[in-house]
This record gives sequence, C-alpha cells and structure tokens, in this order.
Amino acid sequence: MRLALGIRYNGQAYEGWQSQRSGRTVQDKLEAALAKFAGLPAGSRVSTLCAGRTDAGVHGLMQVVHFDTDIERDPFSWMRGTNRYLPDDIAVQWAHPVPDEFHCRASALARRYVYVLSQSPVRPSLDAGRVGWSMYPLDGDAMRAAAALLVGRHDFSSFRASACQALSPVKDLRRLEITRVGDGERCRWHFEFEADAFLHHMIRNLMGSLVRIGRGDEQPEWITEVLEARSRKVAAPTFSADGLYFLGPLYDAKWGLPAEATFQGDRASYDGPP
Repeated sequence: MRLALGIRYNGQAYEGWQSQRSGRTVQDKLEAALAKFAGLPAGSRVSTLCAGRTDAGVHGLMQVVHFDTDIERDPFSWMRGTNRYLPDDIAVQWAHPVPDEFHCRASALARRYVYVLSQSPVRPSLDAGRVGWSMYPLDGDAMRAAAALLVGRHDFSSFRASACQALSPVKDLRRLEITRVGDGERCRWHFEFEADAFLHHMIRNLMGSLVRIGRGDEQPEWITEVLEARSRKVAAPTFSADGLYFLGPLYDAKWGLPAEATFQGDRASYDGPP
C-alpha cells in the first residue's frame, strides 16, 4: 500500500527537511516515528519521499510525503500513532491511501510558499524564528509593481543558489501576491508565491530584492535588470529563512487528497498562522 501524509512542522530546531548524518532533520524524525509506530526493529527506518525539500529554519504548513508499506492500519491510526512518537514541533495532519502511480513530487501541479515579514522598529521577540524582519517601512505599491514583473516563465538564474541542483533555471512563477496586515509603522507583510517548482534559495533571494525595492533603495524596474542579467551577483543578498513557510504542493482532485492539497484554480491569499 502507498500512503500519503500531510505534515506540519516548525523548522527552527532542524537542519532542514532532508536526512543528515546528525539525525537533526524533519525527515529523520518522521521516519523514526513511522518505524516505531509500525513496530519495526530498533534502528529501522521507513523510507519517505517529500514534495519539496525545505532548508534549515524553514517551516512547513503542509509538506506532503509518501511511502510504501505492507502494514495494514487505517489512515486515522497512521496519523495518531505516528504523532505519538514525534517531537512537539512536528505533527502529521492527515494520512490518505493513494494509488501506486501517485508520487508526491512528480504528481504535484504546483507548489506554494509564503514569507511572513514583520515591519517594526524593534526586532521580533515572542515570534523570533517564525517571522522575517524589516526595521524600515516598506512601500507595498513598489513591491507589487516589481512582483508583477516577476510573474511568468523566466530564467531565474539571478535568484538561484550556487549549490542548486535543478536541471534548468527556467521556472513558471504563476502568482506572487503581497498583502499588508495592520496599519502604522508596525505591521506584517505576507508574500505568497506559487510556481510549478522553485530553485534552491529562490524565494529567499527574491525576498532580498523585493525588500530592497520596498525600502526605496531601487525602483521596481530594477527587478527586470536583475532577471535579465542571469547572475546571482547583481541581486540582493539572501534573506533570512525565519519567515519562510512551505504552504505545500497542489494535486489533481483525482488523487482524492484533502482539499488543502487539491488544485482549485484561483486561490485566496494566505491568512493562516503565525
């Protein structure tokens, strides 16, 4: 049986999603918990694949994984039983049997992220590690004008990390919506991204350039110059991982996954936690 899981996690304590020798990754914790719930011998692991790897400090609101098993348990038991062995900052949200041809990464029609940014003269405290920060006021109209120039199919080499292993830097950024929450000098900004796929550090690199424009250091048209240069050297520095959340992949309704993982055309702006 192939099983898909929806996972939510706070990435602050982990070295990203992908398994590492240290064992301090979300994948390591999940696979160990699945093995314990399945009653496998000590030290055993259940091998999982994920829809999108996240870096150290990045959070997941709906990471989707799949794995194969010959152990028969109902989906609710997989959810509750696995959560029993997971740390408090990782939790399975749902479990759903899927056909063998389903692949959490290859079957995804799109992927979504949101960057949550606190605009305040004082650095974050209670929400440290869960939001990015700008001590300077940001111009929403300028950032939205730049965002409009980024939407579409482009070569995003200028926003690609040197360690990126993607076969092509060309990606289709289908939506980049910027929303302000609150008035005055203290507020929050939500930057919601949707694309067919993303390059390594692509969103954090885009954020660095959007914030530079929002501060008035560059005009919105500068973003086109950066795109056309196809060089990481001309873009702004990589922004903090703290406020980045993987909203999750979107799939065709034929797989029968929960509504939050199903592509439904135009989607409302992000309004969830933190």
